Amino acid sequence: MSTTVENDKDKSIRIEKDSAPAPTNAQRATAGTAPAPTNAQRATAGTMPASTGANAATTSSKPASRTAEAPANITSPVHSTQDYRKLFCLLLLLLILALAAITALVVYVDPFFHYHAPLPGFPYIVDNQLSQNPGMASNMDYNGCIIGSSMTVNFDTDDFKEILGYDTVKLSYSGAYPKDDYNILSIVFDETTAARKSRDMGAVFFAMDIPTMTADTEETKYPLPEHLYDDNIFNDVKYVLNKDVLLQYIMRPVIQGKGSDLSEIYASWWTPDYYNIQWVMHTYEEPEKSDVIYTADDVLPATKANLEKNILPFVEQHPKTQFYFFFPPYSILYWHNLQQEGFYEAAFAQYQYVAERLLEYDNVHLFYFQTMDEVTDLNNYADYSHYKPEINRFMVECFGNGAYQINSAKEMEQALKNMRTIVTNFDYDELFSGEW
Repeated sequence: MSTTVENDKDKSIRIEKDSAPAPTNAQRATAGTAPAPTNAQRATAGTMPASTGANAATTSSKPASRTAEAPANITSPVHSTQDYRKLFCLLLLLLILALAAITALVVYVDPFFHYHAPLPGFPYIVDNQLSQNPGMASNMDYNGCIIGSSMTVNFDTDDFKEILGYDTVKLSYSGAYPKDDYNILSIVFDETTAARKSRDMGAVFFAMDIPTMTADTEETKYPLPEHLYDDNIFNDVKYVLNKDVLLQYIMRPVIQGKGSDLSEIYASWWTPDYYNIQWVMHTYEEPEKSDVIYTADDVLPATKANLEKNILPFVEQHPKTQFYFFFPPYSILYWHNLQQEGFYEAAFAQYQYVAERLLEYDNVHLFYFQTMDEVTDLNNYADYSHYKPEINRFMVECFGNGAYQINSAKEMEQALKNMRTIVTNFDYDELFSGEW
């Protein structure tokens, strides 16, 4: 005999069953067509809670689903914004460290001498006049300097030490205008630089190129890299983070293991084979004959302005410094060019005027080299104006022994008279009739 114990829940279920409405004919028909449960379903059915009458009828009409639903709390992995922020900060830090390392390397080596003198033993390459001259003027150890155009590039500073006793730095600018000379001399005589704090300025050797003296007083031959000429440290980023500085002036000399000979920097590319009349005449281009004849009135105002603004102030303000001005020995073709261009008489007037103004100062030594015998022999030249290095050494010797020195306006007049005679007696017809 079995005993049935009913709890409240069983009673509730029985009540619901008893109160459920009877199934309709359609429901009965549908229920009759439901497929028989499988054995697995029968086993599972025993564990499921009982359904109400209505729900049981409906449920029994559907086959059991065989696919388990995915848990609601599982999502696909997504990188958070915080992950990207960390990655960005890491990359930024690496970039800053790389830039800091490059900056430190450039400042330490300082291939343009912007911050300090050359490091002992480093193979510096010096071939950029615009960028490296201001640093050399500021930080090299010297008491003499060479100023001027390409007429000065073949000087050997060892000759100045040997013959004149000056430790000289070459600060040439090819094609220099008077404003270029002013810019570099302003640094040379800047008392706040390391160069001037260590030594006084003893002598300046200055090539006086008359053809450039009619340039505008503010005109430079080439645009200057201002960040290397001013005292603004913030624009130095153009120097310390410069690809060419790093690769061409630090990495390249280290790899090559060879730098420039500082006594011969900026020397012209012409080898000895180029200094001959054949090459000069082969490359010479005669100017067209000008219909205009220029006079002293056309050239002296600009010449005067350049002297007074760009050159003479240094002579006046530094009476203890000796200034060696010299007129470079251009070849005989230079004078032919002046005749063709209508500047012949005007040039003579310029030479006389400049000489007289310079000779007003006791600390000026003036040399006129254009009457040398070598000027009529084109085998001493690579073109109509550029002479061989041997002539550069000869001029240094003259600075020491006084040859070709002009001491008065009268002596200058005589030198120019001799120059006219040389030009007049030279046979240009024979020169131009040759097969070159």
